[in-house]
Amino acid sequence: MAHLGLSSTVESHAILEKTINRFKNKGIRLPRFSELQSPQTISKDIREKLKEIDPNEPHPLNLFRIHWYNSPDKDVFSTIPHYVVLPPELTGIKAKIVVMIGAHFPMISAHKVLAAYGCLAPRLVTGQFDPDKHKAIWPSTGNYCRGGVAVSKIMDCRGVAILPEEMSEERFSWLRKWCTSEEDIIATPGCESNVKEIYDKCNELDSEPDNIIFNQFSEFGNPLIHYSCTGKALEDVFLDLQQSNPECRLNSFISATGSAGTLAAGDYLKEQFGSTIVAVEALECATLLYNGFGGHNIQGIGDKHVPFVHNAMNTDFVAAISDQNTDHLFTLFNMPAGLDYLRTRKNVDEPTIENLKLFGLSSICNILAAIKYAKYMELGPDEVLMTVATDSAEMYQTEKEKVLCKPEFNPFNQLGAAEIYSQFMAGVGTDHIHELSQKDKERIFNLGYYTWVEQQGVSIEAFNARKPSSYWEHLREYIGRWDKLIDSFNSRL
Repeated sequence: MAHLGLSSTVESHAILEKTINRFKNKGIRLPRFSELQSPQTISKDIREKLKEIDPNEPHPLNLFRIHWYNSPDKDVFSTIPHYVVLPPELTGIKAKIVVMIGAHFPMISAHKVLAAYGCLAPRLVTGQFDPDKHKAIWPSTGNYCRGGVAVSKIMDCRGVAILPEEMSEERFSWLRKWCTSEEDIIATPGCESNVKEIYDKCNELDSEPDNIIFNQFSEFGNPLIHYSCTGKALEDVFLDLQQSNPECRLNSFISATGSAGTLAAGDYLKEQFGSTIVAVEALECATLLYNGFGGHNIQGIGDKHVPFVHNAMNTDFVAAISDQNTDHLFTLFNMPAGLDYLRTRKNVDEPTIENLKLFGLSSICNILAAIKYAKYMELGPDEVLMTVATDSAEMYQTEKEKVLCKPEFNPFNQLGAAEIYSQFMAGVGTDHIHELSQKDKERIFNLGYYTWVEQQGVSIEAFNARKPSSYWEHLREYIGRWDKLIDSFNSRL
C-alpha cells in the first residue's frame, strides 16, 4: 500500500535525514494539509512574505498558495474561494449552478497542483522519495503533470511529465519552460482517452529504481487532499451563498471523472449536506455509462478505465457530454462575436461575460452536465448544483481552430454564435444520463478489475477492499498522520 502513497511511518530514516538537510539549505518548508484546507491558519509572517513573491515563480513559499483561497490577483488570501453563480440567461435553467474557480492556483493556474502536492509531500516526509537521486514521474491527461513538475521544481526535485501527444500546444509550451530538459517531457500516443498508453510508459519507467511513479489514478493522496481541501472550500462557498439565499439547498456535486480525485470532494459534501454525486465523462468514450470506448477532446478527463481511487459505490449519477459541445462553446466563449451575442441577444450580464475566460474545456463539460442533471431532475430556483472550473481558457486558445476552420464559422459572426448556443447550450437534453442503482454501482466497481488486477498487478484483496464505505472513511485518518509528520519534518529545518 506504500506504493499507492499510503504510508504514515518513516520508511527510510537515512533518506528522510538527507531530505531535511536539503530542504533546510534551500529554505523549503512544507504546508500541512490542514493549512491548505484553512489558509487563515498559515502564519502571518508567511502570508506577508507572499505579497512580495510572484505566484508564477518557482519559489518555495508558493507551496503555501496551493489552495482555493487565493484572490483573483493571487496577491492575498480570500476568506471565501472565488466562485461564479451562472445566471439562467446563460444556462437556460432555474437551478443555480455554482462554479468554484481553479484558475487562481499558483504556477499552473489549475487545481491539479493541489493533487500533485497531496501525492509528493507524504512520500517526502516518510523517507520514500530521495530528491538527490529519484525522479518524480507524473502521468497525466491534462494538468496534473504540470502541477507535478511545478511542485517538483519548488521542492528541488526532478519532475518528468507524461501526457498524450494530442494535448493542447499550450500545455507543451508550459512544460518546455518548466522542465529541466526536453527529455523530461514524454508524449505518449493518442488523445485524452489513451490512458493505457500512459500506464504502459509508466510500467516501462518503473523498471528503473530511480523513477518514482506518482500515478494520480491510484495515488490516494489525490482524493484525500481533494476530500479535505476542495470539499471544505466548496462547503465555504455554499455557506456564503446561503447567507444571501437562506432557502437554497445543496442538491448535487458534479465533476468530470478524470483521475477521480476531485470527485472525492463530492464525498465530503454528501456527508455534510446529503447531496448527490454526478460523475461526468465524454460521450465519445462513455466508459462508466455505456462501457464505451473511443477518442475525444475534453482534455483533463482521461477514461476507458475506472480509477483505483474512485469511490465508485458512492457515485449516484453518471452523465456524458460530447466534445462537440465543449469545443464549440469554448469557441463561443472566447470570440468577440460570441461574447457580443451572449451580451446583446441573451442578455447575459457583464460580470458573467468576463468570467467565461475562466472556463477551460473540462470546466464547460462540468457546467453542461449540471444543466443536463437539472433538466433531468426538474430542479427549481432554490436548488444548488456545485462544480469546479479546473482551469481557465488559457491552456486551450489553439483549440478554437478546430471549430473556426469550418466554413460555416469562417468568419465567426453572430449567426454562427447563435447556431452554437442553440445547439450546444440550449439544446442540452436529458439523454445520456443515468441514475445508478446498487447493481449499476457494482457494475462500475467491477469494471475497474480489468485495469488494476489484470493489467497493473493489484491484488484482488486490495481491489475488493475498496468497496465498503468504511474503507474510505478509514483512509481519512492519513490526513492527520501526514500533518504530524510534516510538523516533525518542519521542526528540524
